Amino acid sequence: MIAVPVTVDADKLRVYLGLDTIDETRAELMIGQAILLAESIVKPLPDAASAVVLAVAGRAYANPQGIAYETVGPVSVQRPQAGLYMTRDERRTLQRLAGRGGAFTIDPTPADADPDVTWPRDWDPDDDPRGVWIDLEQGW
Repeated sequence: MIAVPVTVDADKLRVYLGLDTIDETRAELMIGQAILLAESIVKPLPDAASAVVLAVAGRAYANPQGIAYETVGPVSVQRPQAGLYMTRDERRTLQRLAGRGGAFTIDPTPADADPDVTWPRDWDPDDDPRGVWIDLEQGW
């Protein structure tokens, strides 16, 4: 997978948030910080990471005061945690986009290992160090 620089700018964040205007300086700061945060999970970022960067930057841009719960008249709104952070799903998405999210196996066998069985070699039940083996009747 070829990594392409993530292209997220203030105008894309404006559209993502559904705003008519946006403070470009603040938006670029949020985007830059969101990219740094995403690169702490996966580096280089795949191009599709722009969706995660927009979500992180948009959350921080839309709630700068850190309001968690707000009531205006009969309407109550609970907002997610404030600040610049990534959810577990966003971290997993970044890893999956980078090709690191699936199951895998690790073979601990050294490359120069002998494929022949090394233990027990020439096993004799009479010389077994674990003791004497007793044949039990069927049903035991």
